[in-house]
Amino acid sequence: MKVENYYINQNSGDGSWSDLLGDVYSGIAVGMGHSKKFVGMTVHQALASMIGINNSMTGGADDADGSNPSVSATGDSDNDGGATRGLRVVGVGYGRTGTYSLALALDELGFPTLHTQHLYENVNIFNHLSSNIFYKSIQEDEVIMGHPDFDLLLKAGYTATMDLPFALYFDQIKERYPDCKFILTVRENSDVWFRSWDVLANSIIQPAMFTSALFSHVKKLENYMRWLFAVVNSDKQFLNHPFPLPRQNKRNAIASYEGHNQSVRDRIPPSHLLEFDVRQGWEPLCHFLEIPHAYCPSTRGIPFPKSNSARAVKWQSYSSFIGPMIVVVFILFALVFLVFRKITGTSVCGWLALKRARFLRRVSERLAQRREKAKGVPTVKKD
Repeated sequence: MKVENYYINQNSGDGSWSDLLGDVYSGIAVGMGHSKKFVGMTVHQALASMIGINNSMTGGADDADGSNPSVSATGDSDNDGGATRGLRVVGVGYGRTGTYSLALALDELGFPTLHTQHLYENVNIFNHLSSNIFYKSIQEDEVIMGHPDFDLLLKAGYTATMDLPFALYFDQIKERYPDCKFILTVRENSDVWFRSWDVLANSIIQPAMFTSALFSHVKKLENYMRWLFAVVNSDKQFLNHPFPLPRQNKRNAIASYEGHNQSVRDRIPPSHLLEFDVRQGWEPLCHFLEIPHAYCPSTRGIPFPKSNSARAVKWQSYSSFIGPMIVVVFILFALVFLVFRKITGTSVCGWLALKRARFLRRVSERLAQRREKAKGVPTVKKD
């Protein structure tokens, strides 16, 4: 099942209970999905290292169900991965501005979209950014922006991207792909954005704090978060500060958010820029992307995606942390059982059954002794 399908419930109801259940369901499902990916990637990497083969995991965006992002929602296949056309749509809004909802909408319109939430799943792209930007910044204790290889997105089958970090590189993307269109997602006001951003920051750092030592991919995500927080807060102390990390700086973060948005407005021509609030729905998006009215999902009664609320993000954090912990506990118990069998020559269950039988026999003997003593008949202890 695609991860996007976990968000269907969030469009299904108007009541508070429906919203709550949708958020909890999607948060747990997506969080467990991330846990499964982390564990699977780590096991694959360990096995590949043990048998001396190269890591053959795809750098593309194929999902576990075999879906291929190079095939658009309209059924068109880009055999060249879109490289001849370049990136077509880039979201330049900060995270927590509706970027995941917009990514789902673009997928529906036939633009295979990479969102930051699935960045780590694309090994080639993530490793490139990690080695050349995130980890390098931590090593040098200085925020490094660098020059990402955007063609890696195209080779993976994507024609669009949403959210950070690529939103920060709109100047480079505009120069590299002149025909690309940009969408600046915004919230009602800066305070609303920061509250949502702060929830995200506090939620996602918890799993990294406790599991980055266990999974190499989580460690890379930790490096990405440190770099990202340093950029958004204009404070490089996030790069190497020990856990727990400092709180988000509201004044700096809002200044960064507002400054970025204004830079986008100033540098991208109006003909190639849409300033968009996801509450506006399909119409302005279809018009901007020149989607014929007959093909706009609104004409078919398809609601605009609603996903990744702050509440859902919290549940993602909980479940993504619990999942790996369950795996670790299971492995530890399995090892204990194996060692126990090696030492005692019997299984834990067999040993417990033997102890239980002996305990019940002793209890039975003592009860018999008490009954005989109460009758005044001397008893002989059994061997």
